[in-house]
Amino acid sequence: MEHLLLLVHRIPYPPNKGDKIRSYHLLRHLAKHYHVHLGTFIDDPNDWQYVDTVKQWCVETHFAQLSPSKAKLRSFNALIHDRALSIDYYRDTALQSWVNKVIQTRDIKRVLVFSSSMAQYVEHALHMRRIIDFVDIDSDKWAQYAAKKLWPMRWLYQREAKKLLQYEKKIAQEFDASLFVSEAESALFKTMAPESKHKIGFLSNGVDTDYFSPLNDYLNPYLENEVVLVFTGAMDYWPNIDAVQWFAEEIFPSIRKSIPAASFYIVGSRPTAHVHELAEMPGVRVTGTVPDVRPYLAHARASVAPLRIARGIQNKVLEAMAMGMCVIVSPQALEGIDAEDGRDLILAKDAPSFITKTVQLLQKENPGFGKAARQRVETLYGWTRHLSHVDALLEAHNESTLIEKDLN
Repeated sequence: MEHLLLLVHRIPYPPNKGDKIRSYHLLRHLAKHYHVHLGTFIDDPNDWQYVDTVKQWCVETHFAQLSPSKAKLRSFNALIHDRALSIDYYRDTALQSWVNKVIQTRDIKRVLVFSSSMAQYVEHALHMRRIIDFVDIDSDKWAQYAAKKLWPMRWLYQREAKKLLQYEKKIAQEFDASLFVSEAESALFKTMAPESKHKIGFLSNGVDTDYFSPLNDYLNPYLENEVVLVFTGAMDYWPNIDAVQWFAEEIFPSIRKSIPAASFYIVGSRPTAHVHELAEMPGVRVTGTVPDVRPYLAHARASVAPLRIARGIQNKVLEAMAMGMCVIVSPQALEGIDAEDGRDLILAKDAPSFITKTVQLLQKENPGFGKAARQRVETLYGWTRHLSHVDALLEAHNESTLIEKDLN
């Protein structure tokens, strides 16, 4: 097998949150076809226990410790040097030295970069076939953040959106191909970087439907007689925080008036102080980290995804659908997912719609949706089907452009 350099901004294990699910499946797939040299960061001290697990899929690794507090301070160097803060946040001299050594001593012809912040390590590697998986348009996410902030954070986020888009466009033009998580995300970036549109495509997320299966046995984690609505996701991530705050404060109280037994469970790691405060509201529960999210999905009446800020494909929606659940989503949470409102899931466009549709759903003894949702995921969102496109990109011989049918 030939050698491949894989650079990921966060250790691709365990697959328990959006980006790590995608990078984990990429790593496992690539390890079947290449000798993988992995360079990555660890930003959670708890993740050091997984180093040996990840090493088994690689011939060589470099794990760089990332202290979020130190990285935030370091990122402000970008203000002086007119760069995006995100780039300096992930700048590490030891990792750069390791990358340089691997390129010099190994016969590396291909590199796959996961997220824009890791592209800086191979900007000089012009002789290699370079593919980047942007996943989301991070610059646009910063623009969304800015719209919801006051000065001076609004100015800072607007600056980050502008500078990061400049860098994303530069990388898309210099690399051999760029991938995003959905067709919609890819189409949007083509309008932002029209000079590179011939090299821009998408790689949809998948779901391990054997793991997320309604046929498995799960112990019920809920109290007796609770009618549970559940939200799953990392709870130190601002779009998730915004979503649960909005739902708990603006939507759930009205649902609970109609359904007194209703409970809203917020299930996910590292909940912030603001998220913990929501548990003081009647019927709202905050679990923090759980060993397995599937029991919370299996025994809930419905999964809710009331995101107002979102990019790409929401794994939480696909996983709930794979579990055969009724899922109620906002338009932002549905973006990039090929599912039909009223057949595979329920679309709620605003707070009144969330209230009405959720109450109607909970009042039905057998609301359906589960079988159709599961079938939709099985048909369209298998990892093997999607990852085969990565092989075609890495093995393509055209050094400058790729026709879109190869990307998609």
